[in-house]
Amino acid sequence: MSATLTKPRHQADSRRVRQRGTGPAHRRNWLGGLAGWLWLAVVVVPVYWVLITSFKAQSGYYSSNPMVPPSRPTLDNYLFVIQSDFVTYFVNSVVVTAGAVVPAVTFSFMAAYAIVRGWPSRFLRMVNGLFLMGLAIPLQATVIPIYLIIIRLRLYDSLLALILPSIAFAIPLSVLVLANFIRDVPKELFESMRIDGATEWMTLWRLAAPLTRPAIVTVTIYNALTIWNGFLLPLILTQSPTRRTLPLALWSFQGQFSVNVPAVVAAIVLTTLPILALYVFGRRQLLGGLAAGFSR
Repeated sequence: MSATLTKPRHQADSRRVRQRGTGPAHRRNWLGGLAGWLWLAVVVVPVYWVLITSFKAQSGYYSSNPMVPPSRPTLDNYLFVIQSDFVTYFVNSVVVTAGAVVPAVTFSFMAAYAIVRGWPSRFLRMVNGLFLMGLAIPLQATVIPIYLIIIRLRLYDSLLALILPSIAFAIPLSVLVLANFIRDVPKELFESMRIDGATEWMTLWRLAAPLTRPAIVTVTIYNALTIWNGFLLPLILTQSPTRRTLPLALWSFQGQFSVNVPAVVAAIVLTTLPILALYVFGRRQLLGGLAAGFSR
């Protein structure tokens, strides 16, 4: 008897779902789909042009259609860029990025933890206010003071002159993001760690760090991309070619080989590859951290 009663109910539910799916709220958004395809074309077409141009020969670049793939692809442009001290510029960018991101994220995480856990402290609230004020100061407004400080410290034309200001400008936003994530951690977990006899240092690295790993990865990726693409500080604080980073080297390639467009585009491709690799690696880490957080 129960089976005969539940069968029409399921049929009625399925009929309602079908009727609901054909309503005006579930009509296809053709305008939104068209806008999405147009935006995809705007993004894909420049990438397509960069890739095919990097494999074209300089001799036949201006006589061929810029949107047609080369009939005889060549790697001469990449070899030419690599032989033009590209490895030196790449190593400089890696040293500056790693040397700035690791200390900035580590200090920001510890500062955010101290601000959240010791919020009643007036001193920590003042420190948090200073970090927030740092978000309102653009890099362009501090170029002259930074230049004078670097000169007084005798660090001009060195990689350390690029690392120190990069750390300072990466801290404010990192503290803001990490502090908001640490506030979402239940206070009961911190209290249980304290009852178990854990020190604040152990609570910081064994509880707060694993639970806020998605935020740490996100902040690391953002700061790494910002510092990797930095152009103003290397332009002002360095002079010798051996201290150039990749963005500044691309500018020099454009000035020195302005006619050789395929070589300049090949340099852009080589500069972008580490950024893409970092994004792919960070995306997997971010999704893994979110999955681990939901599985707890």
